[in-house]
Amino acid sequence: MPRPTAAATVDANVAAAVTSELGRLCAEFVAYSRSLDPTFATEVAERLATFTLNGGSRIRPRFLWWAMRACGGTDTHVAGALRIAAALELIQSCALVHDDVMDQSALRRGRPSFHAQIAQQFQSGAPPREPDPSPFAHSVAAPAGPFAHSVAVLAGDLALSWADDLVATVDLLPPVRADVLRIWRAMRTEMIAGQYLDLHGQATSSRSAVQAIRTVCLKTARYTVEQPVALGAALAGADESTTRALAAAGRCAGIAFQLRDDLLGVFGDPEVTGKPCGDDLRSGKATYLLALAHARARATGATDVVEILHGCRGSGPLSGTELARVREALRSTGAPAQVERRIERLVRASDRHLTAAHLEGPAFRHLADLLRQVASPHQDATATQPNDLHEGM
Repeated sequence: MPRPTAAATVDANVAAAVTSELGRLCAEFVAYSRSLDPTFATEVAERLATFTLNGGSRIRPRFLWWAMRACGGTDTHVAGALRIAAALELIQSCALVHDDVMDQSALRRGRPSFHAQIAQQFQSGAPPREPDPSPFAHSVAAPAGPFAHSVAVLAGDLALSWADDLVATVDLLPPVRADVLRIWRAMRTEMIAGQYLDLHGQATSSRSAVQAIRTVCLKTARYTVEQPVALGAALAGADESTTRALAAAGRCAGIAFQLRDDLLGVFGDPEVTGKPCGDDLRSGKATYLLALAHARARATGATDVVEILHGCRGSGPLSGTELARVREALRSTGAPAQVERRIERLVRASDRHLTAAHLEGPAFRHLADLLRQVASPHQDATATQPNDLHEGM
């Protein structure tokens, strides 16, 4: 096993340190996969490792790291922190791969999504692989639509399995281990519950702003910000009061993060977000932005706006003209501006909770800056482009 990296070295570039650890661990997983079957290793395990290693801002590991350091984490905590940080990246891969299948998204991080890569391989007449002497060997033929989706589901499951393996084998003191496992278990279930509520909102064409915020909290806020922060605090052995304040700060920032992502889903630039603009509209997502716009349009009797917003949901790809029309309809209700104001209020609330943690020092300032940055509160998504934190889910 490699020697633990000094905390100060990781401080200098958290993302690079996590990526290095992730690369080492993924190589071990891929090697084991290859011992099972070379085709599985090449087409699923290696592709999953590449998907996880290439792209992403490592935002969850950065929250974990700086919370751990802000709460007094030292060199003795580095190995465990990096391992759990790598697990967070793998569970994120699980979420993204599955989410792209559910949303039928062909693009992720500016490249083909996982299932799109599989479809391209099998529809392009890729050269046959070496014959497998196993009696269980069989061939798969194009067209690969259902096949590609099925492989992506398996890949997402594999990512979750790898993540759980890392957390299950991390070397921690018993009290710390108990706290980490409790947070990890809660985070997994919250993420799936939020994903279900997202699907439920699409299926029922929900226009409930309350339900939209609940979905945001479970699907993104807790697992993107609050729980990584809580994991970092737990690793450092922070007291209950400090952990509670940091978790509340993370929750507020996490909700702001997803509200920002909802705005970017309609008004963002695909060259920057790495996702097709209008995907949320096409898939009929019940976002807070749309729920708010519907309510405002109905309240003012703007039936034409209600019809435009109703017609775009789940309607298939939008042309540039159609997307511009929807954007203008949304702006006419004032909903985007109200979402921006709510984001700003959430960021202020996050700051208040941070103050209540009674922490100080360079690591705490890093954490505070990251919490503010994640929602980009001073950047109007309806007019400009995002940074690389908003890859969405």
